[in-house]
Amino acid sequence: MEFLLFAFLGTPVWMWLVFLALVLALLVLDLGVLNRTDHEIGVAESLRMSALYITLGLSFAGFVWFLKGAEATADYVTAFVVEKTLALDNIFVIALIFGFFRIPRQYQHRVLFWGILGVIVLRGLMIGFGAAIVAQYHWVLYLFAVFLMLTGVKMLFTREEAHPDLSNNPLLKLLRRVLPVTDRIEGHAFTVKQPDRTGRIVRHATPLLLALLMIEFADIIFAVDSVPAVFTITTDPFVVYTSNIFAVLGLRALYFALSAILHRFAYLKYALAILLVFIGSKMFVADLMGWEKFPPVWSLGITVAILATGVVTSLLRTRTGRPA
Repeated sequence: MEFLLFAFLGTPVWMWLVFLALVLALLVLDLGVLNRTDHEIGVAESLRMSALYITLGLSFAGFVWFLKGAEATADYVTAFVVEKTLALDNIFVIALIFGFFRIPRQYQHRVLFWGILGVIVLRGLMIGFGAAIVAQYHWVLYLFAVFLMLTGVKMLFTREEAHPDLSNNPLLKLLRRVLPVTDRIEGHAFTVKQPDRTGRIVRHATPLLLALLMIEFADIIFAVDSVPAVFTITTDPFVVYTSNIFAVLGLRALYFALSAILHRFAYLKYALAILLVFIGSKMFVADLMGWEKFPPVWSLGITVAILATGVVTSLLRTRTGRPA
């Protein structure tokens, strides 16, 4: 039993096990019970699932408060809100990938489910690596802060392609070069056995597997922004990791409701850009003011205000169906 009290990355092992057990239970409930058969997830079901994940994610803040205190709780909620909002960009990319590969809606949830497992592992590795670097070289946080500020400024002044062409994506070209790929969807299978050009029976990847790999790669790209953002909010690996995973779990559920109304969030990009600049600047403001740390409650309040302004502006200015 002493093993459970051992501190792993600054937090007792039993707290990590409680969190991982909760995530495992959610995944089993998701695919093993609620979505055991392939079906098209409607808006109502998507909203119910998302509400469940958001409720659990915010309720977990109570667990953090009970064991780590009010400051860690404010950091957790801020990180959760920031991660969920930054991950909205992921929805645009997921919709683009599914559309390019023509993945039927009844199979999309299965792809996203297995994608979550990859996120849990990859984010864990990235956060563990980041925590080790920050613990050894605290000044790295200032590099993260500058990177976030530059990223935010770039987002403000960069126009994105409305319909980027995935066929020219280097990763997709590489996958098609190294993997035998079927020409069509084979049910919900990620791989199937088929004859190759020589007549030999070999295992082929299906478009579902290519879509899954592309989504995982996209998440790694987005994590390059989101993980440094959370480390500038808190350096507690437990808070960083749990907020990341709860945000991603809920967002994948919300995808099916938001994918049809993405155009209504046309101005959220600018709010995200301003948010990145704010998050990056907090460390420098704290140093100038002589604070040990930017007040977590202020950070949460300003974060919510920036995002609420972006959402309200988007909804008001796209009432006619197009950005004003």
